[in-house]
Amino acid sequence: MAKGDFYEILEVQRNASKEELKKAYRKQAIRFHPDKNQGDKDAEEKFKEAAEAYEILSDDNKRARYDQYGHAGLGGASGGGGGFGQGMTVDDIFEHFGDIFGGFGFGGGGGSRRGGGRRVSKGSNIRVKVKLNLQEIAQGVEKKLKVQKYVSCQHCSGTGAEKGSAYSDCSTCRGTGQVTRVTQTFIGQMQTASVCPSCEGEGRIIRAKCTYCYGEGMTQDQEVVTVKIPGGVANGMQMSVSGKGNAARRGGVNGDLLVLIEEEDHLELFRDGNDLIYNLYLSFPDAALGATVEVPTVEGKVKIKIEPGTQPGKILRLRGKGLPEVNSYAHGDLLVNINVWIPRNLNKDEKKIVEKFAESSSFTPNPDRSDRSFFDRMKSYFDQGN
Repeated sequence: MAKGDFYEILEVQRNASKEELKKAYRKQAIRFHPDKNQGDKDAEEKFKEAAEAYEILSDDNKRARYDQYGHAGLGGASGGGGGFGQGMTVDDIFEHFGDIFGGFGFGGGGGSRRGGGRRVSKGSNIRVKVKLNLQEIAQGVEKKLKVQKYVSCQHCSGTGAEKGSAYSDCSTCRGTGQVTRVTQTFIGQMQTASVCPSCEGEGRIIRAKCTYCYGEGMTQDQEVVTVKIPGGVANGMQMSVSGKGNAARRGGVNGDLLVLIEEEDHLELFRDGNDLIYNLYLSFPDAALGATVEVPTVEGKVKIKIEPGTQPGKILRLRGKGLPEVNSYAHGDLLVNINVWIPRNLNKDEKKIVEKFAESSSFTPNPDRSDRSFFDRMKSYFDQGN
């Protein structure tokens, strides 16, 4: 089924501020909250749709891609690797946006739940930056990253308990990890669940804590993480490596490693999407008489033929010599923009030669419709797809 427009789902204008987005999402989340609409699958789906819309529009990079390309710009699943997509659950939403329900008594946030309501903590995400040159972007690359992070304690296997020590059920929540209460809100009486303050949602208490991690179940260490980066990534893109972030307390779920792409400038080639642009400067004789010249590509130098009488602003297209599209076989092109170099300083003999040229009718400007400006050529190139 086709996804709805995110702005329409949240009932906001396309220029809505972040604060307006948050208020709109809060309103929709309360309206379709599962506690208020128990057993209503349609309300649950709308609850998920609102969360997905807010997750995309509250992120500047994702919102920009969505505004420009719609759902297609998010890489299939909404969020382009960082979004909820089709597999999210209500617990995922509580974990990600639990704080947005503050003041209304709704549960959730800070972790998922095991059977019986026990809270499972989740480690925090780690964000790292990776610089890539144009050749690495063109071919894809594997990077080994040294990451300082929290890892599972080796002495207690991440449980937080001293060897031989056992757990006992929390007396406050009786092992459920939650305490419930009935509150009166503007939408009526509502029973809500919150994290047990005694056991922090785990439902159990450690009798003797591990002396190495002090009961946390995790210690600091360094890990080398191998990240495979596909060809065609762009500056500002973010990849998510599941489970390679910080370890969680006492055997919880690891966070993710978020890899932010930084693209290094190339000395000669300029990027425009998946296309590359090279400014070629020809001498006057080469432009007038024709020549064979070398131009750079991400794979090395290639030779191209310059036809006699080539005009400044002409664009030559080298098919497939651009950058690949992420997770696709499609490639961009290399666009060679022709410039003719005019000498700045001439000696006496050179001036006499040029003055003789000026006497010839062949050197009198006589442009026709084929001699358009650079911008006209670029517009025609993109309009016609050639």
